[in-house]
Amino acid sequence: MLFIKNGNFHKTMRRRSKIRFKSITCTLFLSATLFLISSCDPSARKSSKLNVITTTNIFTDIVHNIGGDSIQLQGLMGAGVDPHLYKASEGDVSKLSQSDLIFYAGLHLEGKMVDIFEKMKSVNKTTVSLGEAIDKNLLIESKNFGGNYDPHTWFNVKLVKQMADQVAKSLTKADPKSAAYYKSNNIRYQKELDELEIYIRTKIESLPKEKRILVTAHDAFSYFGKEYGVQVLGLQGISTATEAGVKDVQRLRDFIIETKLNAIFIESSVPRRNIEALQNAVEKDGHVVQIGGSLYSDALGSPNTDEGTYIGMFKYNVNTMVESLK
Repeated sequence: MLFIKNGNFHKTMRRRSKIRFKSITCTLFLSATLFLISSCDPSARKSSKLNVITTTNIFTDIVHNIGGDSIQLQGLMGAGVDPHLYKASEGDVSKLSQSDLIFYAGLHLEGKMVDIFEKMKSVNKTTVSLGEAIDKNLLIESKNFGGNYDPHTWFNVKLVKQMADQVAKSLTKADPKSAAYYKSNNIRYQKELDELEIYIRTKIESLPKEKRILVTAHDAFSYFGKEYGVQVLGLQGISTATEAGVKDVQRLRDFIIETKLNAIFIESSVPRRNIEALQNAVEKDGHVVQIGGSLYSDALGSPNTDEGTYIGMFKYNVNTMVESLK
């Protein structure tokens, strides 16, 4: 009777009902996933080409460069989409279930799709985590999550070269008759990546060392900083699922004022409010810092633009950063 009077009994029952509802919903969704996979008839596909699915448009572009016209390629995430927060739709599950080959980042980049990838593996779908194909000695370990790694591997061109090799190997294994085509495309793309590497280093060399400091919305640029000699600080952690707190803002505010940094950057796939809050906090202490522009971090730009390709995106980012920090 005491619980009923205080209302605690009803609150407890409501909480338990919510938990049961979420559990049932999750179970039904995964069951539907398995049903779609098991009921899929590969012979019903309209195209005889290898049916390939990717997650972010970064990987869609890399795979496109290797697979070219020999594959039927679909990406799940477009421009401006945050893969850390992305939840697969029923349509996505259907596409994955009908694919011959799935490429994704792994390393918990697509954190809300982990269960789906595991279900795909359990029914013998060929899934390739490009991040996990990289030698662990070359990965950056997460500061906050021991045993896990930073998934933003594409900001080191050398690692993208390795991922392109893995794409070529996986496509060749799935489609041996097109092996020569995939090999030729990979050779061409590797040369283009080598040219990109030279471009990045030349551009950064034009910026005085004391100005090579990059402050962004979240910690997506550690591979870039480590490989190209830029000090990188993010307001949020490596996943945008973590929220920036007051202490994070204060820490970066003090750093910006101390180093007299003149520009900080927003990101195309992350809301700008946190960086604007940081800018306001700095200006309240009498230091003016501009927003130097919007960088592409977890997604490329719009299709049919330079920034809609991996190489064009990286050049845009470096140009924006260098010109603003000068």
